[in-house]
Amino acid sequence: MQSIGNTEEKKPYFCTKLEYNKMNIEIKSIDTIHQSAQKFIEQIGNRAVFAFNGKMGAGKTTFIKSICEGMGVKETVNSPTFSIVNEYEAADGRIIYHFDCYRINKIQEALDLGAEEYLYSGNLCFIEWSENIAPILPDSLVNVNIEEMGNGKRNVVID
Repeated sequence: MQSIGNTEEKKPYFCTKLEYNKMNIEIKSIDTIHQSAQKFIEQIGNRAVFAFNGKMGAGKTTFIKSICEGMGVKETVNSPTFSIVNEYEAADGRIIYHFDCYRINKIQEALDLGAEEYLYSGNLCFIEWSENIAPILPDSLVNVNIEEMGNGKRNVVID
């Protein structure tokens, strides 16, 4: 990684514990996203359902793709924009469901595709646009807020 104007070596990510077990991960660039994803993976623990929040283009899908790759998913990871949910298997056998709920307009649409079965299966669920299915989300939901900071940087707050 080249640094322009600053010869000081930079760490690929910055990670701090915040109050109430929040965690802050900085993605310095697309070149360091895999290291940031690894820090996220280390924090998953026994939690299963994660809502990835951020504006359109904030990097939700890209970060989820990097997390899946870091967990050893062999399939191509892409946004389930039209299928709503994609299923992947991690190297350790864990099942990962990746939701893109952007196109869900009514909660009944989520219920019709069996979203509750996925969400309460105990398997990992990574959800984009979770606000569209808010009434059926579990209380154990973990919010992952992604904010663009400029110059390709992102701040990820997990709470």
